[in-house]
Amino acid sequence: MGAEVHRAAAGRGPVRLGLVTVSDTRTPDNDENGLYLRQTFEGLGHVIAGYAIVKDEPDQVALVLDEMVALPDVRIVIFNGGTGIAPRDTTYDVIARKLEKTLPGFGEIFRMLSFQQVGAAAMLSRAIAGVYRGALIVSTPGSPKAVRLAMEQLIVPELNHLAWEVARRG
Repeated sequence: MGAEVHRAAAGRGPVRLGLVTVSDTRTPDNDENGLYLRQTFEGLGHVIAGYAIVKDEPDQVALVLDEMVALPDVRIVIFNGGTGIAPRDTTYDVIARKLEKTLPGFGEIFRMLSFQQVGAAAMLSRAIAGVYRGALIVSTPGSPKAVRLAMEQLIVPELNHLAWEVARRG
């Protein structure tokens, strides 16, 4: 089956998502990315099953990842923040160790699109996606422009298809 057939099979029903902001400074009151993500997905008829803000500490990132994939019928968990190369940026490292299958194309395409916006600085992004415990995990940089780029160009257009793929049997 080709991508168009898969998209048709996936339908347009609501997808249950988890949202995680990784930041040492964000709170629910100033989490611009969390608000954008919630409004975007709920506006499209999807369900936010879980939302959290955690510090960029490996144990906190690992714990929230496990909590999000344990929520009933969550198909996609989106992380934003902690993907750079600074010493405090550990989100990528935690997620990369846990993924059972990777989607290298996500990071590759994200960096290509990001290059069009920020030039060579795009190489600093360690955006990653893959499957963990039956859910698609997507991790993007924490800048609002990066989150919007990833959602609008990559995730939203394929959301139902992605959710269908991780849930289907055979």
